[in-house]
Amino acid sequence: MTPTATDANPSDVTREEMHFRRIDMRGYRRSDGLYEVEGRVTDRKPHDFTSPNGFKCVPAGDAIHDMGVVLVFDESMTVRAVRAFTGSAPYDSCFEAPATLQVLVGLRLASGWGAEVRKHLSGAACCSHLKEILVPIATVAYQTLTMLRSSRPDILNAQGVPVKIDSCYAYARNRDVVRRKWPAYYTGPAISADGDIDR
Repeated sequence: MTPTATDANPSDVTREEMHFRRIDMRGYRRSDGLYEVEGRVTDRKPHDFTSPNGFKCVPAGDAIHDMGVVLVFDESMTVRAVRAFTGSAPYDSCFEAPATLQVLVGLRLASGWGAEVRKHLSGAACCSHLKEILVPIATVAYQTLTMLRSSRPDILNAQGVPVKIDSCYAYARNRDVVRRKWPAYYTGPAISADGDIDR
């Protein structure tokens, strides 16, 4: 049988870096009562890179892409303002792309955000690198308000059930987080007083 890549001993395999990408995202509370979430993407190569049109050569280690976006939002997760920048890009027209993001003002960083981004900024309507960081930036905005939300009552659905339940793996009804935080909705195995699972 011919060995496959998964059969190889990792110590026998060497690697050559061909591309480096860093995506950095941060959330901030502002002094005016609003919040900001910032995303930035940087691409570099360990060798000289010439853009496909042949007009620009980027030396090894320099940024091919260095782009970012800042969304200003309020407690309701509504986008109040957008700022974006392109510091490095392989094409001159890339530097015009940040202006396309103003269509996001007024949208909510909530369920359906990704669909709204794709709807308003699909294809040639926006830089693909800026769009790539816009979709996951909503979860960073959500995490930015964690302390604010922790002091408030749970958000409930139409049936009066906390919306966090079954929203992800850890919050499944049959797992420990729900057992401890919302025992009335717990559906997992019973736990005895000494912490053992009752079978």
